[in-house]
Amino acid sequence: MAVSLMRTLVMYGVILVAVRLMGKRQISQLQTSELVATLLVSELAVLPIQEMDQPLWKGIIPMGVLVGCEILVSFLMLKSGRFRQAVCGSPVVVIRRGKVLQDQMRRLRLTTEDLYEQLRQNNVFYLEDVAWAIVETNGRLSVIRHPEEEPLTPHQLGLHPEFPGLEVVVVSDGVLSRRSLALCGKDEDWVRQKLQEHRLDLSQVFLMAARTDGTCTLIKKQKKGAPDHSGAP
Repeated sequence: MAVSLMRTLVMYGVILVAVRLMGKRQISQLQTSELVATLLVSELAVLPIQEMDQPLWKGIIPMGVLVGCEILVSFLMLKSGRFRQAVCGSPVVVIRRGKVLQDQMRRLRLTTEDLYEQLRQNNVFYLEDVAWAIVETNGRLSVIRHPEEEPLTPHQLGLHPEFPGLEVVVVSDGVLSRRSLALCGKDEDWVRQKLQEHRLDLSQVFLMAARTDGTCTLIKKQKKGAPDHSGAP
């Protein structure tokens, strides 16, 4: 049992390293080559865990080869547009100037329900509001509304609001993030000053978000078992 647990922990660490090496986009926006590499890595990781008589290196070495192939493919896609198109394909327009292109939807095997679902995910709830819709190479739908359906911006109204600045979490559940402080141009003395104003200790803070303009949002840590008065259902 202990050997199985150790092998599982080792393979878990190897997968974490592999995903990190393949890049952050591996997590949120999988391209075709990335999806293939991810599936194969997960399959290879299972074999050394299930088959106890097999050495770990028989799973780790093929995983390393896959990661190397994915890095090489990513580099080639960066250098060659034709290679990228061959591996990932091209974006496909499914709505052009308000007209649904049925042939393109059939080609992608995209149903009308799928189309409406992705429109809603883009905060578009009426088909007549859409001027253009494009299915990207990662399967996501990009939507451009008709100009008259777009919300007004301050620029269009002739207004020039001040930029409030970047907001980052500087304290999470009592833990201070120095990297986040550097992002918003603050230091630990600034955090201590804000905590003194609220008569709080660092360990009492659930969330503290700071902006570059000096404002902050502070939420006190709730005691265990205390009722939640936030109003959430």
